[in-house]
Amino acid sequence: MRLVMMGTGPFAVPTFEALLGSRHDVVALVTRPTPAAVGRRKSPANPMRDVGEARGLSVFAPDDVNAAESLARLREFSADLFVVCDYGQILSPDCLRVAPLGGVNLHASLLPKFRGSAPINWAIYRGEKETGVSVIHMSPALDAGNLLAVKATLIEPTETAVELEARLATLGIGPVLDSLEMLEQWDRVSPLGEPQNPQLVTNARRLRKTDAEVKWTRSARQIERQVRAFQPWPGTFVLWDRRGGEPLRLVLNRVTALGVEATAAPGTVTQSDGKSLHVATGRGTLAIERIQPAGKRPMEIAEFLRGYALEEGTVLVTA
Repeated sequence: MRLVMMGTGPFAVPTFEALLGSRHDVVALVTRPTPAAVGRRKSPANPMRDVGEARGLSVFAPDDVNAAESLARLREFSADLFVVCDYGQILSPDCLRVAPLGGVNLHASLLPKFRGSAPINWAIYRGEKETGVSVIHMSPALDAGNLLAVKATLIEPTETAVELEARLATLGIGPVLDSLEMLEQWDRVSPLGEPQNPQLVTNARRLRKTDAEVKWTRSARQIERQVRAFQPWPGTFVLWDRRGGEPLRLVLNRVTALGVEATAAPGTVTQSDGKSLHVATGRGTLAIERIQPAGKRPMEIAEFLRGYALEEGTVLVTA
């Protein structure tokens, strides 16, 4: 089949590379435009563009993939199918009709759970034991098409969103290739795939900066999941309101929920002995093991405590 790949972020790269090495003909890459660098700020990375250009593909980066001029350009590729993954725009019905077989989308959840832009993050945050990847035959509604292939995996107890994304990106290769086989054999009349159960839909909305704030009234286990879920962005932070100085923002890079119940108020440092830092939560105690002060690099907690006199009894806040 003639394929047009649509993707921008790193989650799409393994599938893109697998398609380029398959018997199918990938004729173009459609990706998001790369904003220009401003001042010292570099342009954001676009790993899909890097792969496409390295392979000599035609790379098309429209501001609006559904605009009339974009549809005209897509028709020039004469693709049988669009393969979409981590792209960043929703394809309109007119756009999907450009390819005779429409589009398939690789999504990082077990649909219909966690529809939306941040399924990996919210699966970890909400304490899911299992997640996976789903390939759908696309419809205009967000992540709502019929399921063509699904593959599940357990979430490791200490796995971060970054680590889980890398695993799921590779896990998705097989289901995408299987879905292409299904579409090649499809008579274009019979029902294709399995409809999603609308009663099981959950939302995985886009992450916000405010998601980084810690609510100490939550349990240590919940905060530990938050730290793993919101890496690398928006992160998880607290403020140390130092005497005689400006509050210092501290990003929590690695923490462990302890089984020790705390008698202090949530957010209170209950242990700071030069080697360990424990904070009371609404339920249980949180051990902070790796931390990043504002403007500094991440450091193990013993190194941090050698340079910062964070004493027991200090209350860490978020605003």
